[in-house]
Amino acid sequence: MTKAKLMALMAVMAMLLALPAMVLAQAQPPRPAVFGGSATLDGITASNGSVVTATIDGTTAATTTVSGGNYAFSIAQPPGSSYQGKEITFKVGTGTATETAVWTADGGAVLNLTAVTGPPLATATPVPPPPPVVAEKGAQGDSGAKGDPGVPGPAGTKGDKGDGGSAGASGANGAQGDKGDAGSAGPAGAVGPAGAAGSAGAAGAAGPIGPAAAASGGLMGIIGLIVAVVALIAAGGAIMMGGRR
Repeated sequence: MTKAKLMALMAVMAMLLALPAMVLAQAQPPRPAVFGGSATLDGITASNGSVVTATIDGTTAATTTVSGGNYAFSIAQPPGSSYQGKEITFKVGTGTATETAVWTADGGAVLNLTAVTGPPLATATPVPPPPPVVAEKGAQGDSGAKGDPGVPGPAGTKGDKGDGGSAGASGANGAQGDKGDAGSAGPAGAVGPAGAAGSAGAAGAAGPIGPAAAASGGLMGIIGLIVAVVALIAAGGAIMMGGRR
């Protein structure tokens, strides 16, 4: 078997397999749309047996009757026509409902119909009211008694704290104060340490030789020198003793 014959045989088999599905699809029309709800006419519940009509493209698509103030019907698409996406208008008896719907396959909704008959009532021309009668002004009446004081209202909430003020200017210098009293005398200071002993004074000059000692001047001179030395030593000791006190 050639390749061309094989391809032709496969195409024929595919067509044979797809044919039942195509026939089945064409044999089943789209499912209808179902609507239902209450029905009123001129503000009153429609009576039992009132005819409810659904119209599409100016042609009646479905009818039903009211029972217990309610209606329900399904709107099927006729063969060879298409209702998909088209507007549906409704009538209750001789009145046209203000509600409309759109047909979709297997669609529908709860739709309460409110229908009215005849044109809307004409609006009456309003009659202007008569002008008010102006009465003459009467004499002024006596003053009424003073009413009782009203009850004090509740205290208001505390307000927010205000911003701090700027610093004030410096004040003038005060007057000079009085002179204070003299302070008390301080305590006596401590006694200082004893001073160092002074150096020995120089020997005094020898006195003149008396007339009686002229002969023995040498001996008397020696004796006078010894006496002067002793006197100096005694004087130095007295000075040292006085410094220690």
